[in-house]
Amino acid sequence: MLTCQKELFDLPEEVTYLNASYMSPLLKSAAEEGIKGLNKKLRPFEIYPKDFFEHAALVKKEFAQLINTPEPDRIALIPAVSYGMAVVANNLPLKEGQNIVVVGEQFPSNVYPWRALASDKGASIRTVCAPSSTEKRGLLWNEQLLEAIDEQTALVAIAPLHWADGTLFDLMAIRKKTKDVGAWMAIDGTQSVGALPIDVSELQPEALVCSGYKWLLGSYGSGLAYFSKILDNGKPIEEGWIGRKDSENFSGLLNYKDNYLPAANRYEMGGRSNFISLPIQLESLRQLNKWGVENIQAYCKAISEKAIERMKNAGLIIEKDCLAYHLFGVRLPEGMDLEKVKEALQEKQVFVSYRGNSIRVSPHLYNTEEQLKLFVDTILNKS
Repeated sequence: MLTCQKELFDLPEEVTYLNASYMSPLLKSAAEEGIKGLNKKLRPFEIYPKDFFEHAALVKKEFAQLINTPEPDRIALIPAVSYGMAVVANNLPLKEGQNIVVVGEQFPSNVYPWRALASDKGASIRTVCAPSSTEKRGLLWNEQLLEAIDEQTALVAIAPLHWADGTLFDLMAIRKKTKDVGAWMAIDGTQSVGALPIDVSELQPEALVCSGYKWLLGSYGSGLAYFSKILDNGKPIEEGWIGRKDSENFSGLLNYKDNYLPAANRYEMGGRSNFISLPIQLESLRQLNKWGVENIQAYCKAISEKAIERMKNAGLIIEKDCLAYHLFGVRLPEGMDLEKVKEALQEKQVFVSYRGNSIRVSPHLYNTEEQLKLFVDTILNKS
């Protein structure tokens, strides 16, 4: 079992930061790598052609290890989830009359591309909303998702868990159903990858897309995507130079090449070789792989279990059956004033997020069981 890793971060003692799902703090070691990159830009004559490629290749290798694919060339560097989903939308063979399945209140970056595409192609969006009942809510939601997938489904766009309340979705069951009907699966892994194990070799999605500034402990504006073989000959959304054959030969860049580098390299964003954010992301991915994602999830469970049980016993509403421990939603019972709870948490310098009527709690390795206890004590003292 991992122990608390707070010394690797720069968080004040008086702050209880339970908000990694909003934005993770940087590792101190990752910040140092970013500063090195910033200093290089002060002296650009120290930036060499190899610097455009070496960090990118290493980042892909570490991310490939994190999601368990033996092919780093399946990884593309992207700026945001919306970019990665746009790649999928640009290549999905959607036909008139087909449908795209999403979950209710899904994050907008994994909804807007499908709405636009469905409108263009004469297809429909099939939204599976959460059950109104709190009893077996997660299990029922998963059942309804499976029922929504049919022979006319072209794509299921989903995340391993719901970004607002942490309800886990059974990706393996959904993947099986999509394969049965010939549909694609595009996963937004932003709120999962890095804290919840995911294995693309087992799951075999068409795409897995992640922003880097949350559970991947990277900087804002960085992201990573996995694209399967079905997209190997697809059309990118921009035509950059670095994804082309022989792009590492700067003196030959005017010998224009129509052929791309293999696999996902054609989907790289322009300006991918960021000399500040890439070293940050590389250091963070190395640390995540060193810790082991399954160990991060186990640690979050160990420090959260007692707090979750106390809240359930006090009448607060938390998912019972489909629960992740790095991100979970807490709903207040009738009669408890959310605004007063917000004020009390702010006064105690306990940082969480509020999404709809849910308090979103997202601990990490820098948190402790005592901090979760403080969170619960503060809420219950306002009941």
